[in-house]
Amino acid sequence: MTRSNLIGGEMLNWSDLHPGDARPAAAGPAATALLAATLQPEDSVLIAGPHAADLITAVASQVASVDLLVRSAPDAEELAELLSETKGQVYCGSIDHFALDEKSGGYDVVVVLDGLDRLVGPDTAGFGWDEALGRLAGRLAAGGRLLVGAENGFGVQRLVQPDVGAAIPRDEDWGREIGDRAPAGLKPLTAALEAAGFAGVQTYAVFPSLTRAEVALGAVDRFAGVVAARAVAACNEGPVLMDPYRVVLDAGAAGLGVELAPAWYFVVGADTPAVLPEGVVPEGEGVLLEEHLLAALRCDDQAELRRVIPGYVAWLAAGGAGSPDNVILDGASYRLFGEPQELDIVEHLARFAKRALESGSRQPWPAAADPHALTARLAAMAGITVPEQEFTPDEVIRPRGSAEQLATVARLADELAHASARAILFEGTVSGIRRSLPYRVGHAVLNPARVIRRRLKRVLRKVRR
Repeated sequence: MTRSNLIGGEMLNWSDLHPGDARPAAAGPAATALLAATLQPEDSVLIAGPHAADLITAVASQVASVDLLVRSAPDAEELAELLSETKGQVYCGSIDHFALDEKSGGYDVVVVLDGLDRLVGPDTAGFGWDEALGRLAGRLAAGGRLLVGAENGFGVQRLVQPDVGAAIPRDEDWGREIGDRAPAGLKPLTAALEAAGFAGVQTYAVFPSLTRAEVALGAVDRFAGVVAARAVAACNEGPVLMDPYRVVLDAGAAGLGVELAPAWYFVVGADTPAVLPEGVVPEGEGVLLEEHLLAALRCDDQAELRRVIPGYVAWLAAGGAGSPDNVILDGASYRLFGEPQELDIVEHLARFAKRALESGSRQPWPAAADPHALTARLAAMAGITVPEQEFTPDEVIRPRGSAEQLATVARLADELAHASARAILFEGTVSGIRRSLPYRVGHAVLNPARVIRRRLKRVLRKVRR
């Protein structure tokens, strides 16, 4: 690969590969899998925008030639050195300076998995998203393939964790014209691609972000929703507004998993698998055991709990190794979903109890408000007695998100109000009994007998001494 070619608009003191106050370059297993499923050995490829170095080297090892378009001069020099044995060139500058005649014949594949927003620098004040898309489309050969990424400005990340630093200016927040922004939302983005002449666009929902693309899914439902929920929950371990795991699962169940994804991949001109990487979503029928048990808890279906828990415990005793969040229930059979977990039966049940309390799920038993009590009750359904010493005394599990915590407080306040009303009713009933004539007569008759009995006991004790 030749040394970097400066085409104009390059940024001399800036790096997208090693950012200081900016987001990293596009990367992740899903991005690697998408490229592996799309590229062919004889392809000429253009990679435009910030992409992780390992992603670029993976492409270079699969195709005949690869050209790079980056805006950072230090990144251009680094990548030219890294790919010194690769056929191709590095162009350093902004997309509006990348002339259509830079390469005759066009490219077989154009890769822009980071999106179109970071193809320009501060010197480009008026070059909109549509113009950047048109410039890249003009670089495609006849029948070429286009891979484009885009962030979702109103995805599940907005519901889970607000960007508290959004109002703080960053190094890359230079002035831009209002028309330079990308279309907001999945439908406007798809419409913009179709208006640019791209038909048959294949869309992937990317989780948890373009810079950390763990999975890319054509549909976010059933087990695919669980995989997406796990990916989002793994990168939101601190305080959150809402439980990230439950938000993604609920969005998928409502048919909004793709629309509310944190980001998207758009694939034009290629047939690729529905799930990337392949094999991360289990096949077959069934339901996640944890979801089935939580649904039974919410509707107080104790008969179903008493049917399923013993069957699950028997599966564990026969060699199964998975907690309810890692097991698929299919009728009366159980199978593992993910990696085995080396826990004993009580520890598997305790893990479910903790996750149920963290989700803010309703518990039908007032006495089972802590993990020990809930675990003991579930284990008792399978004939297992849980020793008290296995648990930390007074262990308190709070729901993950602020919204679930508020819902739990409201539910507990309602239960307390009902308990107080029952206590007042009971006190009134007892007071009424004490004021009744039969009670007073009985009290007058029995009271002297109690006094005589106590005195006789004292006399007998003295005699025995």
